Amino acid sequence: MPQSPLSQSPGPQSPDSLLTAAEYRCRRTLNLYKTPDLDGLVTQAAAGRHLRIQVSPPSEASARALSVQLCEDGYPGWIGLRQMSALAPAPEPYRPVALDRSAIVERLPQVIAFAQAAMAQANVYLWGGTVGPNFDCSGLMQTAFASAGIRLPRDSYQQEAFTQPIGWDELEPGDLVFFGTPERTTHVGLYLGHGTYLHSSGKEQGRNGIGLDSLTDLSDPVSQAYYQQRRRPGRVMASYHPAVA
Repeated sequence: MPQSPLSQSPGPQSPDSLLTAAEYRCRRTLNLYKTPDLDGLVTQAAAGRHLRIQVSPPSEASARALSVQLCEDGYPGWIGLRQMSALAPAPEPYRPVALDRSAIVERLPQVIAFAQAAMAQANVYLWGGTVGPNFDCSGLMQTAFASAGIRLPRDSYQQEAFTQPIGWDELEPGDLVFFGTPERTTHVGLYLGHGTYLHSSGKEQGRNGIGLDSLTDLSDPVSQAYYQQRRRPGRVMASYHPAVA
């Protein structure tokens, strides 16, 4: 029986030696990148998360990086071959938990508490950040919900598509609020009540990190900037279950 490459030396190996459709767990936080040159952070995988290595024919790219897909949200990215030492064979496949709306509601106080605790730490906006203390907007939402055992898709436009549309007058604490252009969602925040939402905002909008803004008091320029980009609110009705190839 061939030995798993992750039980051997942690040095660089050819993807040819990897097991097709094998599933692994992260021993520590891993950064996933947009390209095999490891340019452009797209997401992070905290210790304990599951991923699959996408085996493909040998190429120049596969000689220096691995194409992977996270199991919890189906998100793709690239990791360097040297990061293989941070992976261990999963003792069992990832199995998503089914949660209905009543179970979601019970867990929303924990989601809000996580987001508020993240805001209390020193932080800056980090494109691709999902582990903390530095997050991007959708990474903060995904991780806050995951802290309560609720899975969300990775990107803000995916989160919008996953949530149930509701009216602005129907907002309740724990709902998501989406911003962007008429064509596409580009930003998301967590509604706390009384017109206030929490989000991780980039400095191009006037802040660099997690803060509070208002849908009703527009005296702050950041609140006003985002108010002009409103799309719709959304309600999380279930825990996300991706179709992972």
